[in-house]
Amino acid sequence: MTTTPDETPAPPLPRLGLREPLTPVVDTDDALARACAEISLGEGPIALDAERASGYRYSQRAYLVQVRREGSGTWLIDPIAFPDLSVLNDAFGDAEWILHAATQDLPCLAEVGLRPASLFDTELAGRLLNLPRVGLAALVEHYLGMSLAKEFSAADWSTRPLPDPWLEYAALDVEVLLELRAAVKADLAAAGKDGWAREEFEALLSFTGPPRRHEPWRRTSGIHKLRSRRALAVVRALWEARDAIAADRDVTPGRILPDASIVALSTNVPTTLSALRDDPTMRRRGPRRFLDEWWDAIESVQALADDELPTTGQRSDGPPPPRAWADKDPAAADRLSRVRAVVSQIAEDHDLPAENLIGPAFVRALAWQPPAVLDASTIAEDLRSRGSREWQIELVAAPIAAALVDP
Repeated sequence: MTTTPDETPAPPLPRLGLREPLTPVVDTDDALARACAEISLGEGPIALDAERASGYRYSQRAYLVQVRREGSGTWLIDPIAFPDLSVLNDAFGDAEWILHAATQDLPCLAEVGLRPASLFDTELAGRLLNLPRVGLAALVEHYLGMSLAKEFSAADWSTRPLPDPWLEYAALDVEVLLELRAAVKADLAAAGKDGWAREEFEALLSFTGPPRRHEPWRRTSGIHKLRSRRALAVVRALWEARDAIAADRDVTPGRILPDASIVALSTNVPTTLSALRDDPTMRRRGPRRFLDEWWDAIESVQALADDELPTTGQRSDGPPPPRAWADKDPAAADRLSRVRAVVSQIAEDHDLPAENLIGPAFVRALAWQPPAVLDASTIAEDLRSRGSREWQIELVAAPIAAALVDP
């Protein structure tokens, strides 16, 4: 709760509620046809959101799609009831989509056949405005003076039927987007950042999801405790077995076998199937159901030659972690320090988060192995090849080129 300067608690903000009655979930062909007809008759941009079941399901598919447009109301659509939702594309036409945190929803919307012709991301706009908090509830508080409850954000949206309180929560998420877009867009124009925002939104149209991680098993929680290459091989084998089971059953991996159990089994590796069966990690019914799969994974490691074991450090073609630069390449460490200082100053001058001005990975790559020719045009071309937008390049190319030169 916020307080005034004299420490008197400020009164709580009014709770945002639905402006229109909740409508039934669209889960039949007739209902979807009606939704398409109504949406196509609406006006202006289209607010969209999607609910997934992260933490419960392996996939990141959408389990509910919310759509709102002026003149057509709010529609809650069950994508599981249809082969896909591509028929909505005709209803949307070329209308702008309004999303909050578009990178979270665009992949699962594309999976059901929905792709925008143009979009406006309220979260990204908030970042460009350097607002201290850019979550949907925070923006609703900042711009609308209302509180937006987020108690069902981590719910299992694969549940059927979906409870009414969940549906009300989902409908509210799109009810506010039209009004938020108008307020945020006005602030972008006032700050002279509307052109930057257009470039950012245009770049999002080609977003298909984060790149697949190299050796994702290395992100197993607690793996840093292991020093033996063979122990790491057990982690890898169990992680891959768990991942295959989780994908087949569409269950989040941690519910099949927790990371802590993988690390425990890799620390004290059972030498027989009987020992594995009696291991404390197998006391729960969930892990015990796949006892044979875990044993096969452990046995596969016993057959590996030393040169087939994973390294203790993750291989990477990129620069090492910055903490190691001073020892590995002091000149590169100095370049990194100078470039970071320049980027921080530019970000401060333009009231931007530094990471929205230029990606930290780009900064590290340039400082570790700068181009042979250090001028603005060379740095600009390098940044362009990495996906930087023109507004970013215009602000940082020349200062970074100057910072890379050894003083």
